[in-house]
Amino acid sequence: MRPTTSNHRTAVIMLAALATACASPDVSIQNAHAGLGCVDDSAHCISQRQTALKSMVGDPSRSWVKQAPTPAAYASGVRLFAFKSKKKELSCDELQVGRREADNAPASLKTATAFLTPGQISRSAMLASEIGRELSKEHGKRCKN
Repeated sequence: MRPTTSNHRTAVIMLAALATACASPDVSIQNAHAGLGCVDDSAHCISQRQTALKSMVGDPSRSWVKQAPTPAAYASGVRLFAFKSKKKELSCDELQVGRREADNAPASLKTATAFLTPGQISRSAMLASEIGRELSKEHGKRCKN
């Protein structure tokens, strides 16, 4: 079976966001969430984003779901990847939160032109759209409302 363009695009974005990073043992929650605002492609930011993603995915309470995202958090992709990674474990309400976030991401990103490039905004909006579709599909399979 040949991968779809959409799946290929998501895979490329994921690899670009997470490649080249090393695992960071025992990082505090505060430091872990620093990656939410780190949007450049330096090795330092990639490492911070990976640490933040590991922290979020490893949080059994999923407290991050209830935290309000910033435009930089959308641009970093961390929250969206966390929703993608945990979609099979999320409650119906949490899936709804993720879908709303993905739907709201493009408008939020457009307000951040002072610190995001047009390319960052475009890539992040595409990622949000793709993950929004995945969360909608998962919600449709498991949730009645």
